[in-house]
Amino acid sequence: MPNPEILRYAAFTTHPDGGNPAGVVLDASALDDASMQRIAADVDFSETAFVTGTDVDGALTIRYFSPIAEVPFCGHATVATAVALADVGRVDTGAIRFATAVGVVEIRVSTDAAGTHASFTSVEPSVSPLSADDLTAVLDEIGLDPSVLDAELPPRIAHAGNPHPVIVVADRAAFDGFTFDAERIRALMDDRAWPATITIAHRLAPDRFVARNLFPVGRITEDPATGSAAASFGAYLRSLDTVAPPARIVIEQGAHVGRPGELTVDIPASGGIVVTGDAVRMDV
Repeated sequence: MPNPEILRYAAFTTHPDGGNPAGVVLDASALDDASMQRIAADVDFSETAFVTGTDVDGALTIRYFSPIAEVPFCGHATVATAVALADVGRVDTGAIRFATAVGVVEIRVSTDAAGTHASFTSVEPSVSPLSADDLTAVLDEIGLDPSVLDAELPPRIAHAGNPHPVIVVADRAAFDGFTFDAERIRALMDDRAWPATITIAHRLAPDRFVARNLFPVGRITEDPATGSAAASFGAYLRSLDTVAPPARIVIEQGAHVGRPGELTVDIPASGGIVVTGDAVRMDV
């Protein structure tokens, strides 16, 4: 197998040491599944994206691998890949379409004095109850009592590409201070078939939240910035009528693991949720 060029980008930040790192392989057409999995494990970021070709409608086909398995969709690697394509001149600013395992995702790329930005529109989201057993299991693992939860924002499972359990904590000290055993959280997620993150959030203001996304893979325990979770969270707020669409919120994430970033989430009255962020090359 050939050795492809592997780019490294930080998404949802303008600083190489912030946001969420993603590996990006812009020409993975000759790679088989085992090779992509090996590369993702070697890169050892939460996800590496592989552009494998184009589909019959001209959309770029893309796959995402964590260090341990393929995942259906990854928002921060989508943003990173779109910016990487713009950086190398393979796409003009405007719309790009990625054919993912969960459907076609449209990305808009723009550049200004502050850098290059990308926005993706999620697939049609869905929100369903989080069972009492699942809620108890998560709270037990992170050592929180149900009394610290936000009564106005009840737990749910939100899906905008991946299923994300969403739990909102009203008490800021409890939110900042909880800890967990990565191996036990990984076992819980595998048992429940949750392939992405568990979102634990706290409301800072009506339009601003801070989130911690649990995602034990390799050396990673918390994901610094999670695009699919941000889209799911926007769908979650819409389902609860907590926002009046069209609405915009900002999610702060990553400070708890030393890589702060911000995700801007636009919530229309119906359809996919739009997540916007910057991305910057790390390995130059």
